[in-house]
Amino acid sequence: MAQPFYKSAKWKRKREVILRRDEYRCQESKRYGKTEPATTVHHIYPYEFFPELALVEWNLISLSAQRHNAMHDRDTHEITEFGKAWQDRFSENFKTFFEKNKKNSNPPT
Repeated sequence: MAQPFYKSAKWKRKREVILRRDEYRCQESKRYGKTEPATTVHHIYPYEFFPELALVEWNLISLSAQRHNAMHDRDTHEITEFGKAWQDRFSENFKTFFEKNKKNSNPPT
């Protein structure tokens, strides 16, 4: 379960870095010209499925609680259309990350 990770000092530090980077403003609301305070840092590609992206900055965005709840179904954890739209925006980062790490995990011949 993800709970221990979210209580870790590493996560708490990274969470604060992301909130500061995003000026404590909800990035989803910002897309619509609105200003809402951010209270949550969201994993665009979920921690439960991609733990290797847990602390990668491009995979983290600041959101209001309401906007965060709209990113995935809280019961099934299924990504919603809003969540998928963010994943689409960062799909190149995702692809590059895994291609780079695949190369780094294979020793040169």
